[in-house]
Amino acid sequence: MAGSLNKVMLIGNLGRDPEVRRLNSGEPVVNFSVATSETWRDKASGERKERTEWHNIVIFNENLAKVAEQYIKKGTKVYIEGQLQTREYQDKDGNQRKTTEIVLQRYRGELTILSGRGEQGGGDDDYGGGGGRVSSGGGRGSDYGRSSPMERQPAKPGGGKHVDLDDDIPF
Repeated sequence: MAGSLNKVMLIGNLGRDPEVRRLNSGEPVVNFSVATSETWRDKASGERKERTEWHNIVIFNENLAKVAEQYIKKGTKVYIEGQLQTREYQDKDGNQRKTTEIVLQRYRGELTILSGRGEQGGGDDDYGGGGGRVSSGGGRGSDYGRSSPMERQPAKPGGGKHVDLDDDIPF
């Protein structure tokens, strides 16, 4: 195979508040879990069914760690983009264990807050709702505070007057 790709994209809700630790170098490491759910109707009974999958998230990116520490908490809806990594460790009884996590590395990963102010997880913090995006791309340094072209507001024509660009596109 000429190349490969290890990329995970999730939209879900935090299952617990982020836990922030520091490496010996002083750099932050943030851990939390995200729940994703799917629902369907059972054909035999007509009953609504739901399955929830839990994902462990680890952030090694300093800017994303700051955002996670300050603005997200249990219940916050987020978009996460990272990579799958499996690591081995020894549990308290000395048994070898494996765990698979979604890792947001120093120059790779994205965290977008989807909960707005007043929604679950929005709380009474200073974050001005509607969602916030922080990403970092390979080798370019940090994109902290920079939005994608799709998220930028169009320039207001006519000297700053608001123009309603809402049309009836069905998507």
